[in-house]
Amino acid sequence: MTTVITFIAIGLLWFISVLHIYWAFGGRWGTAAVIPVKKGEQQPIFKPRKLGTILVAVLILLASSMLIFQAGYLESLQTNTLTKIGSIVCATVFMIRAIGDFNYLGFFKKIKHSQFARYDTWIYSPLCLFLGLTYIIVLF
Repeated sequence: MTTVITFIAIGLLWFISVLHIYWAFGGRWGTAAVIPVKKGEQQPIFKPRKLGTILVAVLILLASSMLIFQAGYLESLQTNTLTKIGSIVCATVFMIRAIGDFNYLGFFKKIKHSQFARYDTWIYSPLCLFLGLTYIIVLF
């Protein structure tokens, strides 16, 4: 069961990384609901730049590699202190993202009536919770 959950998480992380690369190079699919908007407006709270989006894609790929290493799926690379620390960092980041900033993101956000907020409630935050729990499962 742990193997199935881990492979699902790795696949999702790869998909999300590829999606960020697609967006960085001008792709538009899915962009309408991925950035939080200000209260009472449809203005995004920030405008992502190409370099930042590529950086996010690379970090997500690194996160997936931490999961691969920590789960022991590559026989040539042993689990070590670096993979444990990396997995703890990834688990922490995903769990904090699931909880949110109490304003725009996460399960405890205040702004709930935008398209982003609906997607965040039903897709993004549960996904981050799933990913965070997957890292915790692999660690123990």
